[in-house]
Amino acid sequence: MKSKKIIAMLTAGIISMSIFTGCGREAKNDNTNKSDLISTDVTIGLSTDEGGLGDKSFNDAANKGLEEIKKEYNVKTQVLQSPSSTAYEQNIKELSDVNDLTFAIGFKMEDAMSRISSAKPDKKFAIVDTVIDNENVTSVLFKEHEGAFLMGVIAGSMTKTNKVGFVGGVDNNPVIERFEVGYIAGVKAVNPKAAEGLIGENGSKHGKYVRYAGTFGDPTKGTEFANQLYGEGVDIIFHAAASTGIGVINKASELREQGKDVWAIGVDQDQAVTMPQAKDAILSSCVKRVDVAIYNIAKNFINGEFAGGTTIEYGLAEDGIGIADTKDNLNEETLELVEKYRKEIIEGSITVPTTLEEIE
Repeated sequence: MKSKKIIAMLTAGIISMSIFTGCGREAKNDNTNKSDLISTDVTIGLSTDEGGLGDKSFNDAANKGLEEIKKEYNVKTQVLQSPSSTAYEQNIKELSDVNDLTFAIGFKMEDAMSRISSAKPDKKFAIVDTVIDNENVTSVLFKEHEGAFLMGVIAGSMTKTNKVGFVGGVDNNPVIERFEVGYIAGVKAVNPKAAEGLIGENGSKHGKYVRYAGTFGDPTKGTEFANQLYGEGVDIIFHAAASTGIGVINKASELREQGKDVWAIGVDQDQAVTMPQAKDAILSSCVKRVDVAIYNIAKNFINGEFAGGTTIEYGLAEDGIGIADTKDNLNEETLELVEKYRKEIIEGSITVPTTLEEIE
């Protein structure tokens, strides 16, 4: 692959200077009207993944970044939703026909983006969660495993049954595998007994408390899996499943209202904020700053800069992934452990695995 990999300069200090000063926090106001300083002729399009807007996580995070750009720079934006994978190519083509920069949100759009960007070398594109080796495409990756490790530390520390679960959207892809593997590694670091149910045995790829829905857009499936897992004694479930995960969180909330001591862990956004009706059932969330990535790429493009043919990578060190600001349901001991492991990962004394083959 000839794409040059660059690491996003998204340190905590830089974030504090940008519009995003943290999940759920207000944007910094520098009293400057940016729309008075730049051309507003730029048009930007975005195609969601199949989870669509309203998933309270991945796609909504991307749209949040686009909305901030629209608000601050007074540019024209267009969003098309993908009810299924069959809409990807048409959406990207339609958006790129009329926009200067087109975002594709999700690894499942890789093939469609590759074809359309190759056919339109004069247009600019960006894609999240996979790499397209074209000079007119900026690719964005996240170190999901690093943030998921911290969610595993939380689950392993706070489980009372020593049974914790994971619900993924689509299997056999590196993005959700990084979530799963990082989570397993984090649980194992603090509670090896609880990790046993997450690790496959006797030739099975996944552990007995791991479920994959085959889709990111089916909350009913998430509810079904959560009902199964909680019924088997699992008391904490981490989901990486977009809209499907809404069902997991809603089931946890329902059971807690019935007096059951179960929890969910959210993903992509602070889901205690995006799903306030269920906040008392959410231990934490693995926040993935897709909003920041969208905002930064669009801002640079508006200002005449475009990192085509490069891959930008966001991890804990870049403050591009991590624990949500909402910590009301976490005890001090767990928070201290999370901070300890966060620092060790950033310093490099801990290397978080990225594939199931690395889990021993």
